[in-house]
Amino acid sequence: MDSSLTGFYKLPLAERRKKIAEFAGLAAEEVSLLEKFGALDEPIAERMIENVIGTFPLPLGIATNFKINGRDVLMPMAIEEPSVVAAASNGAKVAREAGGFEASADDPMMIGQIQLVGVKDFAKAKAAIAAAKKALIEQANSYDSMLIKVGGGCKEIEVRELKSVRGKMLVVHLHVNCGDAMGANAVNTMCERLAPEFEKLTSGSVRLRILTNLAVKRLARAKAIFPKAVLGEELIECILDAWALADCDPYRAATHNKGIMNGIDAVVVATGNDWRAVEAGAHSYAAFSGTYKPLTRYSKNAAGDLVGEIELPLALGLVGGATKTHPVAKACVKILGVKSARELCGIVAAVGLAQNFAALRALAGEGIQRGHMGLHARNIAVMAGAKGAQIDELAARMAKEKNVSVTRAKELLGEK
Repeated sequence: MDSSLTGFYKLPLAERRKKIAEFAGLAAEEVSLLEKFGALDEPIAERMIENVIGTFPLPLGIATNFKINGRDVLMPMAIEEPSVVAAASNGAKVAREAGGFEASADDPMMIGQIQLVGVKDFAKAKAAIAAAKKALIEQANSYDSMLIKVGGGCKEIEVRELKSVRGKMLVVHLHVNCGDAMGANAVNTMCERLAPEFEKLTSGSVRLRILTNLAVKRLARAKAIFPKAVLGEELIECILDAWALADCDPYRAATHNKGIMNGIDAVVVATGNDWRAVEAGAHSYAAFSGTYKPLTRYSKNAAGDLVGEIELPLALGLVGGATKTHPVAKACVKILGVKSARELCGIVAAVGLAQNFAALRALAGEGIQRGHMGLHARNIAVMAGAKGAQIDELAARMAKEKNVSVTRAKELLGEK
């Protein structure tokens, strides 16, 4: 069957499902799964993306114990990986012993890029842009009156001269305060509409005009103390050694930062924000110095407690996109109790730090697999048909035997 499926987007949703079932040979039971929409009903899903045939639910959990800037926060996390929610809750519990997390975020400033090629006189072009800067900013701000009303808008224009394999080029940066939005639409609109003005000023040709996800002007930070009285001196030394490996070795830093993003992505997804943009920005920032580095830092204070800190770009919003469209995302924002995008960014940074601390604590101590395999054993028990109290009983038995398999789970069920 031809995968081009001509006119597929024009078909009613039920007909699309029928076409896919024919193409892939789906059984009736599999098609019925695609028909279950849950909280995200068909009309909303159809408005969000193209060629909808169903939805893909993820488990939504709540990480507990978070106290951030003196406020108790419950953390909604949408993720499929076992142990992440439990680890975040555990990390927050240790930090809570010393008052919880201090979190902050920069103004919601995004950067839009306008690429110009074929510029003959770079000095003249840069001077022309500098002379016209005030008028250009005013023109950019004329495109989004609502953003200006809430104190946002284009605040600065920066010009960079770059060398590339295709020759020298000029790249103009628009610095745009996006208010409580993630900002992609506002920034991209400004870039596209101003592009002709920069062509006139530079006698060059515009190519790309789009925001960057390396949001270095929109950093979020969090800090927490993990008390020596809870961890003990030896474990603190082990955690510091584990962090030091990530600091000097990009092979370890990649996995270190992946663990951070386990927590961050789960909250970003739960609130309907763009986790792919956040991932791109975080990993680019980790390599911003020229060497890939961990996004967290650990040290000891005068009392011997472990001090953890995190800093990364976070472009998150409370208006626009799925955050205001997806009914569960709206509920998750309400659970968080956040009032601004800046507050949300600080909270998300805190969960990243909690996640990372919990991972380092497990790795430096008993190892991370004990918790992972315990939850994995429960999943295997469910797959084998266990229900209720049987799930925990079988999981414990398999873990003790170190034989976590569906076959063994079924054997144990047969003994009942």
